[in-house]
Amino acid sequence: MKFKQMKPKYILIPSVILLLVVLLFMAKDLFFTSEPDTKNPYEYDLTKFKEIDPDMVCYEEVMQLKPKTDYLYGISTDANYNLYVAGSGNILIYDVSGDLINTINVNDNAYCITVSETGQIYMGMADHVEIWNTDGEQLQSWNSMGEAAIFTSIAVNGNSVYVADAGNKVVYHYNQDGELQNKIGEKDTENGKLGFIIPSPYFDLLIGRDDELWIVNPGIHQFESYRSNGEMISSWKRTSMQLDGFSGCCNPSHIAMLSDGSFVTSEKGIERVKIHEPTGEFKCVVATPDQFIAGTTDLDLAVDSKDRIYVSDPKKGVVKVYDKVDGK
Repeated sequence: MKFKQMKPKYILIPSVILLLVVLLFMAKDLFFTSEPDTKNPYEYDLTKFKEIDPDMVCYEEVMQLKPKTDYLYGISTDANYNLYVAGSGNILIYDVSGDLINTINVNDNAYCITVSETGQIYMGMADHVEIWNTDGEQLQSWNSMGEAAIFTSIAVNGNSVYVADAGNKVVYHYNQDGELQNKIGEKDTENGKLGFIIPSPYFDLLIGRDDELWIVNPGIHQFESYRSNGEMISSWKRTSMQLDGFSGCCNPSHIAMLSDGSFVTSEKGIERVKIHEPTGEFKCVVATPDQFIAGTTDLDLAVDSKDRIYVSDPKKGVVKVYDKVDGK
């Protein structure tokens, strides 16, 4: 069968119409488009997770301290209920009533701090440990762990000193002379050890009731206990956007422990302080998100022997003191 050849005008007319339609849509996009939607479709709306039932709150704020320093890096308490605040180039010491009793000027910023049973002040500088007494005398300065080191937490247990290094993703075990005994939590893929997952410099530890070392593995929201030789004893984790767990890249950001072995935890992303049972179950809330400025981080924690809880709030430049609510 032979087809007739289509005449050029029957091709030209549809082509012109198609071109006009394309030009019309282009003009609409260029001149009549509404304001662009600047909302990030992948951004989490944390509003509903920041709403907390008042019945879940078991502590109340009883005092605020406002240290005269540029920034609050870390806090600790001693056996006499004194509070130690690591500020910008200084350590400020307050008594149980909140009165400033001493200021110690140090060589640099201490990013984490703890006080031994003998009253010596152990400071984690950026890459090394310094030990001072309350008279303002430096007793020791240990070797640097290198340019990559970021010391974020320090704890003392008898002759052992443990330091969390977020930069090198490991915990150092020293003796009292500053001699490195071993490293805890090193990555060993051949033996299935993933090590500590630390996306940002939040890496905390503490000494438990039975002298075990508790370390937060923040990237997977896991608590891990170890013996001094680096052998893991146990672990528990809670990954959840809800109140009973932890979410985001690196939470909890800081931890402390009450006399019954319960964990006090603080978070970034959702600014709150909570208590979890020794086995990990959620117990109650200490401080709700509405008590902090949105975006607040570095909520360091300390507990005294009366189970009062201290929370460092760098955005407001204060340390908040919380006590138990009667009947809770």
